[in-house]
Amino acid sequence: MITIPGQLAIKTIHGRNGDFNVGRLATSIGEFVVKNAELDQYTEGKYEGDFAIAEIRPSTYSANGRMVIEIRALLGGMTLSNIDALSRDEARRLSPQEIDPIDEEAQAPMPKASTKAKPRQKHDPLIDTTPFGSKPVDVVPEASTDDAALFSTLWPLGEIVKLDATVDRRLLRQQRDRLGALGYEFAPLSQDWHLAKA
Repeated sequence: MITIPGQLAIKTIHGRNGDFNVGRLATSIGEFVVKNAELDQYTEGKYEGDFAIAEIRPSTYSANGRMVIEIRALLGGMTLSNIDALSRDEARRLSPQEIDPIDEEAQAPMPKASTKAKPRQKHDPLIDTTPFGSKPVDVVPEASTDDAALFSTLWPLGEIVKLDATVDRRLLRQQRDRLGALGYEFAPLSQDWHLAKA
């Protein structure tokens, strides 16, 4: 992994799976396409800072009757120092014809599925103290249980939330959208979500 200063231009594209972001990282060693999942949390703009590049590799995909070959950088992290708006020329350079990374991943060959059987029982009888024959009472409001399932180990949410970028890209977008609906705002410099003060 190398860490190098540069500028990451991020463009938001409205796709069939929802909004997603693509980036172009300009550095002293070259320009690279960036499609890390965590970029979906950012707003469109130019971000300056130091970027930890974990991998640089060629990538291809087909879209709209064309084959696209690009050099991608996989970011292992970044420390941002400045944010600016994209100019029209910069926005045009980031193609609106980009394929959604979710669709791109669906085109890739699927790994072989595990043949292990999953346990059927949802509760552990040694921990569950509900009397036999009675149903447990759900005292948590339904929206709260949905949020608990959506955020998993991050639940309950605090005033500051840092999403795990290693989760499924679709799940990360759902978490991003739900945080916005709950009144959180993304802080790009600290790369986490803050509950907006009323």
